[in-house]
Amino acid sequence: RYIDGLAAERRTSPRDDLMTALVEAEDAGDRLSRDELLGMVFLLLTAGHETTVSLITSGVRALLDHPEQLALLRDEPALIDGAIEELLRYDGPLLTTELYYARRPLDLRGVRIPAGEVVLPVLLSANRDEATFERADALDIRRDPNPHLAFGRGAHFCLGAPLARLEGRVAIAALLRRLPDLRLADPDAAPRYENAWILHKPRELRLAWG
Repeated sequence: RYIDGLAAERRTSPRDDLMTALVEAEDAGDRLSRDELLGMVFLLLTAGHETTVSLITSGVRALLDHPEQLALLRDEPALIDGAIEELLRYDGPLLTTELYYARRPLDLRGVRIPAGEVVLPVLLSANRDEATFERADALDIRRDPNPHLAFGRGAHFCLGAPLARLEGRVAIAALLRRLPDLRLADPDAAPRYENAWILHKPRELRLAWG
């Protein structure tokens, strides 16, 4: 309903923004249908906003939970790129992917998957795979190489990965620079997450400073 209303408003009062561009987009005279417009805006909100917010929130939490890694990053700000990759691996913004179906029988580390079986990749589990990552449950901002799957792989690799990395890098670096005494408001409180299928979204992050 909100997106419908916003689209209707932009049709009568266009602005220099993304919604107006989508409403006015044409391809050989064809414009986006209502369902296409809703689907695209929903994807932009979830993939371009929710996941980045979760990356920043979970990333800050992970650093505050590991003071030695936080101190290392404060002492060596140039490590921020590697830190973002490790935060994506350690507690990334996506729990799973979409459902897949096995096209043929296959054996995955001793588990037999018949043709036609539903397969649901769990990204957070894959990113803690001890066969791939040494000390997989440890946060290590110097980890290299770091072949995490937070953005998927192959043909379905996330197109927004460069932007997500940039936003995470800028936001976390700015927080640490401007708030040198940043800390958890309640260090003993366990993190809570939204009950979602694909998104791994923290419900809140209570912080204190000053």
